Amino acid sequence: MARRSAFVPLAMLLAVMAGLAGAHLAAAQVKGFNSALPLVHVDNDANSEQAQSRPYVVMISLDGFRWDYAKREHATHLLALAKQGAWAPEGMLPSYPSVTYPNHVTIVTGLYPEHHGIVDNSFFDPDRQKTFKAFDPETAKDGTWYGGTPLWSLAESQGMRTACFFWPGCEAQIAGYRPTWYAESNTKTDSPEVQQARIDDAIALLRLPAEQRPHLILMHYSAPDDEGHKYGPDAAQTRAAVLKMDAVVGNLKAALDATGLSIDVVVVSDHGMAQVPNEWITLDQFADLAGFDAVGSLLYGKSEADRERVYNQLKKASSQFMVFRRKNVPAELNYNQNSREGDPVIIATGAYAIRAHAPAAGTPDSPPHPGLHGFDPRRVPEMKAIFIATGPDIVKGKVVGAFENVNLYPWLAHLLGFSPAKNDGDINILAGALRDGGNNPDNDTAK
Repeated sequence: MARRSAFVPLAMLLAVMAGLAGAHLAAAQVKGFNSALPLVHVDNDANSEQAQSRPYVVMISLDGFRWDYAKREHATHLLALAKQGAWAPEGMLPSYPSVTYPNHVTIVTGLYPEHHGIVDNSFFDPDRQKTFKAFDPETAKDGTWYGGTPLWSLAESQGMRTACFFWPGCEAQIAGYRPTWYAESNTKTDSPEVQQARIDDAIALLRLPAEQRPHLILMHYSAPDDEGHKYGPDAAQTRAAVLKMDAVVGNLKAALDATGLSIDVVVVSDHGMAQVPNEWITLDQFADLAGFDAVGSLLYGKSEADRERVYNQLKKASSQFMVFRRKNVPAELNYNQNSREGDPVIIATGAYAIRAHAPAAGTPDSPPHPGLHGFDPRRVPEMKAIFIATGPDIVKGKVVGAFENVNLYPWLAHLLGFSPAKNDGDINILAGALRDGGNNPDNDTAK
């Protein structure tokens, strides 16, 4: 890809700066916005008359909130929502790998990571010869890395306004759109002030005139994932974070109820958390990785001979991982078609911390965090996520079995009144949780 010149005409630069300032100024002028969370406003079309008649959906993601945390900690508000609506008491299966960026993009596109392209939080693209890093704005905000049609793009393209607070991927223009309102990522996303500001800003948006207010609002909180990593899933700090997020959800639900609007509330997480041994499994101790690029445990051989050589060196090296040529990765993982996944592919057999290399000589090393994720949820059930939904369009007291998170997309699209874009999900998996049974003749699932 050609690099653009670093020399930008002054008039163009001033125009860009003015546009950015105007976006933030527009956000600041909305009555009730919390100054702790300024939002960027995109001048998308106003809600159509049809969109104004559709339900409101607010979906909250609690990062790293394991499927059993709510019951374990007696999370009053979440359990009350589960009783009022539908939930999956045995959890929701994240897509492989069970990490943050791939699964948040899967939830809003209905595509497995290898189909939407975000195959890990960080990975190498052999075609671009570039590395994607989820927490690097240069790549995370570049929509050309992403495939699929996110819910906000689906809605905006059909005349419905949306808003997004820190949902991974929503700062990028994907399938032609950004949300009408979105928050820019920063290091203070989960300060107490910004946790409350999400609620305040959501309510302010929902009090806008009907043609302006978003019908889909997505929120992401990084707790209790941060605590789960740092201290482990069973630590007192993680347990406290679970209850703190339960209180946040309770405050949000009370504020939403006070609007008087008909709102469906969905609470999900991207993955769970598992305790891991206090040591790394380092792949270059088992194989000569000369001729390979590596990102984390992802391996990218530059030649077929190198790929086959390292596969043979690793295939019987340890009981703590399996190795496959990419085309032979088990089908249930849906991780065998995209060159971004590397080749050969390493799959942990349990909750083990795996990396290709230790830090370079002279660079300090440290043990893995006590809590990790990313593992196959069928082998490591601690990876399972939560699903709870309540509202006027949700069946009260409905219990659903464990299901794959790709099935959320057609279900959410149906709630909003749209036919979904092509996806890997099936609305029938969760249709029983809908009051209309998923049987709206105007919305046929696109597969």
